[in-house]
Amino acid sequence: MAETVFDRIQTEIDANPVFLYMKGTPMFPQCGFSARVVQILTHMGVPFSSANVLAEDELREGIKEFSQWPTVPQLYVKGEFVGGCDIVTEMFQSGELETLMAEKGVAHKAQA
Repeated sequence: MAETVFDRIQTEIDANPVFLYMKGTPMFPQCGFSARVVQILTHMGVPFSSANVLAEDELREGIKEFSQWPTVPQLYVKGEFVGGCDIVTEMFQSGELETLMAEKGVAHKAQA
């Protein structure tokens, strides 16, 4: 069972340059932390795909095991786990997130 979820997660992060596991959807986030990461990515003009972990218990538990990270949201860029809300927020504020997107070849708006 866990293998199937791990396979699905691996497929999703391999198939999408930027992938966000979140509570809710980008249009209707269901937690403040997920909303903040969506807001940052949207502000940066980064196209991303997402999965709502609240829709499936198996996915909600599976993503935590997959990444060895206890909380959601979880952001992946080019298959690499970046972090949760606090890390993404800090990276955005310091300019590191923009640098990461540029290094990974992910389309985004340059920050002023």
